[in-house]
Parts: sequence; structure tokens; C-alpha cells
Amino acid sequence: MVLHTFYDMFALGLPVLEKILRPIVIYVFLIVALRLAGKRELAQLNPFDLVVLLTLSNTVQNAIIGEDNSVTGGVIGAGTLLLINYLVVKFLFNHEKLERLVEGEPDVIIENGVVLEDCLRRELITMSELQAAAHKQGFGSLADVDRAVLEPGGTISFFARQPQPDVVRHAELTARLDAILDELRGLRARPVG
Repeated sequence: MVLHTFYDMFALGLPVLEKILRPIVIYVFLIVALRLAGKRELAQLNPFDLVVLLTLSNTVQNAIIGEDNSVTGGVIGAGTLLLINYLVVKFLFNHEKLERLVEGEPDVIIENGVVLEDCLRRELITMSELQAAAHKQGFGSLADVDRAVLEPGGTISFFARQPQPDVVRHAELTARLDAILDELRGLRARPVG
């Protein structure tokens, strides 16, 4: 009875080569499909995208494991996915042009404080999603943002507006004058004598 249970847990229901090839095929399909779906799917910007990614993983599960539910089959499938991912990442690290082709290019979505709405439409990002992403990175509003870039991995990098040099100089002079006034007040408040 115990041996039968262990046999059911560890005996492969499919040939080892098939257990290795299935995850590789699904891995390649998902890389291509997610690249075509756009950066939004990677960023998980809203609950709908998260649901799509979760159901996608459940949908391809059977394609990866086939009719085999053994522990050995699971270990082979998981190991194959980890190995193929490691090899792809290592290969792309040494081939920048191919990496850009696979991962895509960053997209500027705010330039000089102006939201590029055509880019938002192309990437299917709403203004409220953009504002929420800015808030997560500590910006009070989009008015505080000089530049925002949608990275190939789906994250949005925000860059703060820098004050103009004359505004900075004015603030420095005002601070110095305030300091001088404070010193004068202090001198006037001292008793003479």
C-alpha cells in the first residue's frame, strides 16, 4: 500500500523528453504572447490584468504537465522552466540588440511635464492609472512630474520637475535675507549695556 502510494507520487506518466519539451514550448509561447500584449500586462496596473495573468497560468498548467501529476514530473517541469529562463536571461545579457527585440524599448509617457496621451492610448493606460502609479512613487500629482518612462518590464519611472535656476537663486536670496533679518531682530532684542 505504502509502496503503491510512493509509486503513484513519483512514477512518470509521460516520457522524460516530453516533460522537458512541454515547458519549453509554453515558455516560448508566453514570452512571445506577453511581448505582443504590451508592457501593461507585465506591470499589473489594475485588477483585470492580474486576473488575466492568474488565469493564464492556470490555463497553461495542463499544457505543461500533460496527463502526468507526479511529483517527479512536477520537479522536471519546474526545473526545466527555471533552467530555460536562466539560459535565456544569460544569453540576452550578452546580446543587447536581441534583448531589446524581446523585451522592447522604453516609452516616454510624460515629457517636459506634458502627458503624451497617444502613448497612453497605445499602451492602454488610463490617466487615473498613471496618477496612481505616480502617487505610489511619492508624487503628489502629475504636475510634479517632468518625465515618466514606461520601462520594458512594465514599471513606470517618474522623474521630478527641477526648478528653474532663477527660481532656485531667488529662493536662496530670500533665505539669506530672512537669516539677516533674524539676526537683526536678535541684536535689537539684546539689552544694551
